[in-house]
Amino acid sequence: MKTWGLLLGVLLAVAALLLVAGQLGVFAGKPPQDLGVRDGRLKPPSPTPNSVSSQAGDHADHPQRSEASIAPLSYTGDARAAVGRLAALLETTPGCVLVKREPAYLYAQCRTRWLKFTDDVEFSLDEAGSVIHVRSASRLGRKDFGVNRARVEALRARFVQAQRP
Repeated sequence: MKTWGLLLGVLLAVAALLLVAGQLGVFAGKPPQDLGVRDGRLKPPSPTPNSVSSQAGDHADHPQRSEASIAPLSYTGDARAAVGRLAALLETTPGCVLVKREPAYLYAQCRTRWLKFTDDVEFSLDEAGSVIHVRSASRLGRKDFGVNRARVEALRARFVQAQRP
């Protein structure tokens, strides 16, 4: 019985240390310096399974991971208004901070609640295709347990709802 109590105490101490470390920003990582649109494309998805991109198949020199592919956000009506709606959604998403807002490009940083892992989320307007391309990637680790995909899909649902009259 004494061993279980000691083990439980150690586990609680480790959990508390992780929580404090997260709150202090230890797990935030550094922002990538190569974000943005180049040659009409966002940065390729990570080679590890912790990112998604609607342009995953557009990078011939990048190792293809089918799980990295995600559909872009479709819109109807005015392109600039669609980007504005998306920016407003990002600004009201808990844990997300809109870092850069341009007429055809958005960049946000989204942090997890407890450990403050930071993901970089980018959006690029493609007026010809009536879509907004997206890339969402974790800064640290190999896996994200589907967090980036879930974030994009939740934003998509809110985006579609926001464009309805």
